[in-house]
Amino acid sequence: MNIEYLQSFVAVVDAGSLAEAARRLDLTPAAMAARIHALEEQLGTSLLQRAGRAVRPTEAGLKILERARSLLRDVRDLQAIAQDSSNLGELRLGVFVSALTSVLPPVLKRLYDAYPALSVFVAPGASVELCRRVGAGELDAAIVVEPQFAVPKTCEWQVLTEEPLVVVAHASMAGRDPHELLRELPFIRYDRTVLGGQLADRYLRDHDIHPRQRLEIDGLLAIAALVDQGLGVALLPDWPALWASGMALARIPLPGRAPVRRIGLIRGLQSPHAALSAALLEEARSIFAGDAPPA
Repeated sequence: MNIEYLQSFVAVVDAGSLAEAARRLDLTPAAMAARIHALEEQLGTSLLQRAGRAVRPTEAGLKILERARSLLRDVRDLQAIAQDSSNLGELRLGVFVSALTSVLPPVLKRLYDAYPALSVFVAPGASVELCRRVGAGELDAAIVVEPQFAVPKTCEWQVLTEEPLVVVAHASMAGRDPHELLRELPFIRYDRTVLGGQLADRYLRDHDIHPRQRLEIDGLLAIAALVDQGLGVALLPDWPALWASGMALARIPLPGRAPVRRIGLIRGLQSPHAALSAALLEEARSIFAGDAPPA
């Protein structure tokens, strides 16, 4: 199979049109269409379909899309290694959305200090999906919230940090009783489809607290911004980025032992970049152990 055909297919999906993909690859639209047709002939199925003026993948196209991306990355790795023995290839790293601006930058800073020639491909996403992609070999490793299922035997999960649940209220409410705030003030609920929201929901039920829910939303900074505007209180993981945001927030600990959200790294033990993901793990551990400043 000609790797250029796969490259053309991925380019069309990313661009949303044959003409734009052809422009990006410096081809004529006719040459681009010929490549796609040849790939479809080899695979025996249609990969693209028109949707108005745009082009999108068929069901079969979607099935092969991520594998095609992975193959293209592997080819880039081989080319780089062949041309430069000091090149380490491309580390494929997943990161759950909240960690993109908090956990990822200091970890990458330490990793690049140790491996200046390293190239990293970052895939944002939900923790559950990122764990699946590491298990499938599509990613070398991922920074995720602790999976609530057994990880594959080909993978390793290591905790980096724990974030206990706290009540997040407007700064003017500092020192107030946390349960009283949860019962009496409008409640901004952390989305129950994510682990942090599930932990908060379980805590409320276990303590017979029935909050006056105002809305339910994903995104810790989004919730913090609503609290900053005086729209209510929230029960959230004690995420350091909240307190560095400059918003008028109060961090009010829960009585007794609070549930915790664990953040860590899942990595593929059989990945071609297993050694690099191990180095990533050690750099991340150093940061969270306090051996280096987080920024």
